[in-house]
Amino acid sequence: MTVRVRIAPSPTGDPHVGTAYVALFNRTWAHKNGGQFLLRIEDTDRVRSTKESEKMIFDSLGWLGLTWDEGPDIGGPFGPYRQSERVETYLKHATGLVEKGAAYYCTCTADRLEAVRKAQAAAKLAPRYDGHCRNLPATEVRKQIDAGAPWVIRLKVASDGECRFKDVVRGEVVFAWDQIDDQILLKSDGWPTYHLANVVDDHLMEITHVIRAEEWISSTPKHIKLYEVFGWEPPVWCHVPLLRNKDRTKISKRKNPTSLRWYEEQGYLPEALVNFLALMGFSMPENREIFTPAEMQEHFHIDRINAGGPVFDMEKLDWVNGQYIRKLPAEELARRLGPFGAAGHDPALVARIVPLIQDRLRVLSDYKDLTAFFFGDALAYEAATLVGKKQTVPDVQGHLRAARETLAATPWDAAALETRLKELAATRNVKVGELFMPVRVAVTGRTATPPLDRTLEVLGRERSLARLDAAIAKLAAPAKAPETP
Repeated sequence: MTVRVRIAPSPTGDPHVGTAYVALFNRTWAHKNGGQFLLRIEDTDRVRSTKESEKMIFDSLGWLGLTWDEGPDIGGPFGPYRQSERVETYLKHATGLVEKGAAYYCTCTADRLEAVRKAQAAAKLAPRYDGHCRNLPATEVRKQIDAGAPWVIRLKVASDGECRFKDVVRGEVVFAWDQIDDQILLKSDGWPTYHLANVVDDHLMEITHVIRAEEWISSTPKHIKLYEVFGWEPPVWCHVPLLRNKDRTKISKRKNPTSLRWYEEQGYLPEALVNFLALMGFSMPENREIFTPAEMQEHFHIDRINAGGPVFDMEKLDWVNGQYIRKLPAEELARRLGPFGAAGHDPALVARIVPLIQDRLRVLSDYKDLTAFFFGDALAYEAATLVGKKQTVPDVQGHLRAARETLAATPWDAAALETRLKELAATRNVKVGELFMPVRVAVTGRTATPPLDRTLEVLGRERSLARLDAAIAKLAAPAKAPETP
């Protein structure tokens, strides 16, 4: 059997991180078995589906390297791969089920259905269609349709017994048929519901394994029933656990960023995000946490997908992203920092700065904040920042003047700068930190930076001395009196 799997997102907004999560497991399983991974666009929501959203799906999955073997943009032998281009196929299959007696036309109005729902709620019953049109003579329903009544096609579902099926992740799953509604297959506008289109497409596209989020597990009996009435062999079912917030609720944009575009715009590395998503439902031998897609593919099997709900921990993602940033060659990191501000700076200067900040980057968008003091002349900081807790203004003024004089006479390389400043601290009988901190603030405007010697080296002699002069003047300036109310 050739393994064929698919991911089928709806183009109704920003592509969701959960789409990438499920796509990763599908793609890995297909390619491990020499099979195909399909991208199918489920755009039957005619109100919310947009071409812009579809393009974002292509772009975001492509950014992550989760490329597909067949899809709307590249074609394939089982196309078209947009459901909006397959409407006639769904109509044919739905009406075929009516002819077989496995489905029926329903002309119930919205008002009648709402009244049924209210009555069921009052009786504390589970909401479901009451079978009104199913129990009417077909001739009567046909009369209503011929008279212009709007109609849908519903699937006939058993009212007793159980639906049992095997799920790779969860073992045997059981649903009582009396909890399953007579699902609408074809809507009044002639377009299919998710359930009909999903099953018809999966069969016609020869999907062998349905690997999808666990939120669809309650829909599986409806899909199994469709496979049964069509006379088709169902696929292997595999429902992966939902991504969850720390409070174990389903991941949502109210508590965690869910848009793949957000992660790209923040500067998460695509390989880091893919690695992190893999950790959400799969573990490598010896619980290794950093690994490539190829390494994952070597060890992956759908039987090893974890059933527990994984917590989407942003701190863990930051850690994983940091691991990948640290491993990048400086030249490659400089290239990737281009869209985050580096492209507007002197490449030679960026090449010198990158090694200083590489260990400090959480995401690539941190670049601007971490490097701002390397560019421009004016630094915004309060004079009080220059003075440590156990220091006086005259002490710091003396330290800065001595440092300025020492640095002006020192060869401008990191090793020499560090040596001379340490010697100066010893001469002035102060701890190294008591000298380095005011110098650091003077030349960067900050108390936390890369190593001072290397920072000075990159800033250059002229700019460093000018900033020391400015700091000395700032301390000498009279303090501003508080404004009178």
